This record gives sequence, C-alpha cells and structure tokens, in this order.
Amino acid sequence: MWDGWWTLVAAMAVFALAGVVKGVVGLGLPTVSMALLALFMPAGQAAAWLLLPSLVTNVVQMRPLALLWPVLRRLGWMQLGIVTGTLGGMLWWGPVGEAAVARTALGVALVLYALWGLWGPGLQVPGRHQAWLGLACGLLTGAITAMTGVFVVPAVAFLQSLALARQALMQAMGLCFTVSTLALGAGMALARAPDHESLPWSSTALVSALMLLPALAGMAWGERLRQSLSPQVFRRVLMLSLLALGIYMCVRG
Repeated sequence: MWDGWWTLVAAMAVFALAGVVKGVVGLGLPTVSMALLALFMPAGQAAAWLLLPSLVTNVVQMRPLALLWPVLRRLGWMQLGIVTGTLGGMLWWGPVGEAAVARTALGVALVLYALWGLWGPGLQVPGRHQAWLGLACGLLTGAITAMTGVFVVPAVAFLQSLALARQALMQAMGLCFTVSTLALGAGMALARAPDHESLPWSSTALVSALMLLPALAGMAWGERLRQSLSPQVFRRVLMLSLLALGIYMCVRG
C-alpha cells in the first residue's frame, strides 16, 4: 500500500517538474517525465501515465488554433511519418519498454537530445527538401517513440532547422507532440503485452488524469518563471542533467 502511494507522490512530483520545464522552454514534458519515471517504474506504465498530461499541455501549446492551419499544411508529411513510425514500431516490437534494449535506447535518445540541445548546429533545410525530409524525420521519431516513449528526437532538431518564427515553432512543436501522443495511445491499445491484459484501462486513465494536475500547475509556474529566468541558462542546465541521466541509463542498461 505504502509503495503504491509513494509511487503516486513521486510521479506527481516528476510531472510537476516536467511541467515547469515545458513552461520555461516550450518542450521537455515527455522527455523529463519518461527519463525520471523510468527510474522507479516500467517504461510502459510511465508512457501510459504520460498520455493525458502530454496531450492536454501540447494542445494548450498549439494556441491560437486559428493560426494552426499553415503550420499543419507545411508539416503534414511529417505528421504522417510520426503516426506510421509509431504504430508500425509498436506493432513490430510490442508496447513501450517491452523491447530488450528499450532502457538503453531511452538512454541513447536522451544523450542525443541533450547533445543537440547543447551543441547542435544551426542547420536550415531548403524548402524543396522539407517534405521528404519531414516524412523521414517523422518515421524515425515515431520509431523512437514506439520503443522509448520519448518523441523529441529527431523531431525538435528538424523543426528548428525550418527557420520558423518563435510562435510558429511553438505551435509546430505542440502539433508534433500532440500527434505523437495520440499515435502512442493508439499504439498502446493495439500492441498490449499479454501479461498486461488484466490491467484495467479505467485505472490507468484515472491516474493519467491525476498526473495532469501537477503538470498543468508546473507549466503555469514555468511560464511565469520564463519572464525572470534566462531560458538559455535554464535550457543548458536541463540538457546537462538529461545528458548525465542518459549516460547513466546507457551504462546500467
């Protein structure tokens, strides 16, 4: 009983922290959540708890919705790739965390994400190549999502290479993360492990809804902190922390 309560309290603290990160830098909720939750629970359970906090906070990030259509039209092929890669990956090797190398893969994803955040070059993709590169990037992002539950690699790097205005970039990230979350949820429903068949989805949905509260509170606080903190310094500290955590997960396997 106490173990269950401890897990819930620890998870709420994780989602609050991840919400703060997202409020300050505009991304990082799934990355921080999966990285920390995976330290004390199975990755599949962490991904299930992540669904509602990720979905709602990313829909909020897509505002104003009236201006979303140009972004969606430009990134349509990328969204197709994300859905295809996520569903295909989960049907191929099972639910998040079930693959033998899932924990190591999550560590590698964190390391790559952190290295790009710290030292990634300011590349720009020519307009004539954006469609097919977006599709390829979406497929790779979806495959990584299917294995690890993290959907920022290499999607964020690609979006940053499009030279979007700040508001459009925030909307684009919100769009990609929303599509990734929906695809992840659909894939989890289609590729449930046999030993998880008895797990009631109603209980999982209830806990995921509970995790939404600290995530939204943390995001609101992070948005206020953004006014007084240097996003660059905060981002650097975050990336160094994720780099260290990713290396630890790769070593431990």
